[in-house]
Amino acid sequence: MKKLIYLTIVAATGFVLLYISRFWLFSLWDRPGLFDIKALPPQGGLLRSWLRGTDFVPFELMIWAICGFLILTALEKIFDWFKRQL
Repeated sequence: MKKLIYLTIVAATGFVLLYISRFWLFSLWDRPGLFDIKALPPQGGLLRSWLRGTDFVPFELMIWAICGFLILTALEKIFDWFKRQL
């Protein structure tokens, strides 16, 4: 049961990371955004809009990859910590 919960958390995190990136392929909701929140457009790519106006736009892919790696590594450490505590 724990593995199913862990898998669900990692899948949801991967889904969010994919939505934040420019690699989001799906248009699951209509404009202006999810639940009419304009900050959640159907085409994804949030990181690019967050970086707009800064000098970091050319490094969007590298920033996304490093942050994704750090987030997934932190999840792994949290899961390991829970295994030791139980």
